[in-house]
Amino acid sequence: MASGWFGKSNSPPSRPPDVQIQIGDREPNNFYLKSNNTGPRPATSDVDTYHSKTHVNSYSLFDVGIFKDTLAPSLGLHSGLAVVAWAAARYTGRVEAKDWLWPSGQVVNAWWSAVGRRIYQGLTLSQALHRLSWHERLVLTGVTLWGGRLFYRISSRSVKRGKDDPRYDEVKKEENFWTKSLFTTFIPEAFFQMIISLPFTAPFRHEGAVLTGYHPFVQMVAVGLFSAGFALETLADYQLDQFKAEGKSGMMKEGVWSIVRHPNYLGDAFVHLSFIVLLYGSDMLAPIELLGPLANYLFLRYYGGDKENEAGQTRRYSMSNPDKFAELEKFRTEKNAFWPAAKELGNKWLWVVLGVGGLGVAIEEGLRTFH
Repeated sequence: MASGWFGKSNSPPSRPPDVQIQIGDREPNNFYLKSNNTGPRPATSDVDTYHSKTHVNSYSLFDVGIFKDTLAPSLGLHSGLAVVAWAAARYTGRVEAKDWLWPSGQVVNAWWSAVGRRIYQGLTLSQALHRLSWHERLVLTGVTLWGGRLFYRISSRSVKRGKDDPRYDEVKKEENFWTKSLFTTFIPEAFFQMIISLPFTAPFRHEGAVLTGYHPFVQMVAVGLFSAGFALETLADYQLDQFKAEGKSGMMKEGVWSIVRHPNYLGDAFVHLSFIVLLYGSDMLAPIELLGPLANYLFLRYYGGDKENEAGQTRRYSMSNPDKFAELEKFRTEKNAFWPAAKELGNKWLWVVLGVGGLGVAIEEGLRTFH
């Protein structure tokens, strides 16, 4: 028998004798193991107590099952919400309505996939939550923390500003912008959200498949990645707000902004990568789910995120603030946009963020131990 991580067997651990295992779920190429036991799923607070997936096949984007069970419902949800956001944006003249939807829509999708569907099928809220293993609750908690923080950030800035985000001032001048924007902006972002949400929707939509934290070390890496990424996002926003509140001028280069030019986007990438690592640590990572953090990264780098942000800064500063534009150009030569340069190993703020990641691991280990 081949040896797996840390000397563990690559084969699934034994299950109770009254559990009959079948390969397949609703589709013949579904590679999750399914139990015929219709009672409550076993508690999985301890690692290796229940392992419900084996690598007997692999998903491709064209498998009927993943389209039917996850992609189609997700696209329907996000597209419907995008139409609502587009209508609100057109009525108010504020394109940023789509930004409010970015985190909230993904949180709604995760909760519906994990809990809402079960309530719709007849379970109580308590029963639906009880079905979730510790590690599934960890995923749901992580998504909620990420989305809740980002939604609060976006909505509070929007309310305080009282007008549309300046990034959208130019695009709204395009001919027939509002007519075209549903299909050029809002629906494409709904498609991105469908793909990005795969790691925290697909695992909940496979009956009998349970996240267990099968590889403890990988589990700790996932929690550390999430904690570091969440801390990086939070610190970046807090420090930027403090910088502005103190009336300072010029480019923000202090704190975590001394690591890269866009530490908030880097933190976001770490958060989404952590869900994939968590799935891998439970031996439940389907190849298609890798598209989640990849789509998030591509969106941040080449569609929205730092590309859109810096394009807006370049346009505004070059036209109205030559000194700040010159400082931006200089900043670009000093710091990378997204990934830290090797020289940042000597940056104390990098180690602060990594330290928070380690603290997150310790807290999660403690909570799980006494759960």
